[in-house]
Amino acid sequence: MKKTLAALFLATVLLSFSSCKKDKGDDNNNHPRSAREFMAKHGPQLQTVSFNTSELPKTIVLRGGTRITIPQNAFTRSGSPVTGTITFNALEFYKRSDLLFGGSNTNHISGAPLETQGSFFLEATQNGVALDRQLAQPLTISVPAENNGDLTAIWEGQIGGVGGAQQLGWAPARMPNGAVEVRAFNEAFTFNFGQLGWVNCDVFYSNASPKTTITVDVNNNPGALASFRGYTGETFVFYCPNDANVTAQLYTPDGPNRVKSYDNMMPIGSQGKLLVFSIKDGNYYLASKDITITADLHESVTLTESSEAAIQSAIEALDNY
Repeated sequence: MKKTLAALFLATVLLSFSSCKKDKGDDNNNHPRSAREFMAKHGPQLQTVSFNTSELPKTIVLRGGTRITIPQNAFTRSGSPVTGTITFNALEFYKRSDLLFGGSNTNHISGAPLETQGSFFLEATQNGVALDRQLAQPLTISVPAENNGDLTAIWEGQIGGVGGAQQLGWAPARMPNGAVEVRAFNEAFTFNFGQLGWVNCDVFYSNASPKTTITVDVNNNPGALASFRGYTGETFVFYCPNDANVTAQLYTPDGPNRVKSYDNMMPIGSQGKLLVFSIKDGNYYLASKDITITADLHESVTLTESSEAAIQSAIEALDNY
């Protein structure tokens, strides 16, 4: 799953600058009319810092607690060093609601579910043009950790075609020192990272049960399956287990209005919430169902007309599920 992310992120930037604060949206003129507009309004908002390269090294602290130290001589364009004013853009995803509102997921590139400890997007631009993703000198990144001694792995987002849509999967990161696992110290996962783009601190969902494939029929589906960040399509299908910070997206078509997980990747016996929502032409649709994964599980949900506020509330409730 390999594709440049620059064009996708620039669209996110434009939407984020025009989006409003997260609220229940009583203003009828402010209701998103598409999944993409919904993501821009309710998803994590763009954080932007501008500085001159003469100020480097420089540490940026994002709202979610991510600390990024930028060394001297880090940025290039077409391989040549860049000096002058740089704009640094970031998005943070820590809670389940961040991921769902942002149209993202915790899917390993193989389809296996990951348990997230924080993900984010980083981009540097000059005069509105993205600089090289590969850095001449690596960033030092610190991500908040719950407990000292916890272990995480570092992943980079890759986007590729699934059923005709561009979907996200997480692959092992290319680390400057070759190591992809980091242990928490001083209440943070701290590591060097040599490129910009999508970054994730995750571990595999620790469920040793046998794995199976699940399929879901989405009845009354008003549109097509949504792609990553809602750039195309209208309908999202997620499974969130009740025992881990997992947001597994089901995005592989398996027939008309039917979607499936990756083959033999979902743990039998896992209990959780199946959440399906769709936004099309200013209309809102929602279905929610508590399920237990069994061998070759085939579920059926029916989307019913809903509201922006109801979908927002259903997503927020998963933070404490």
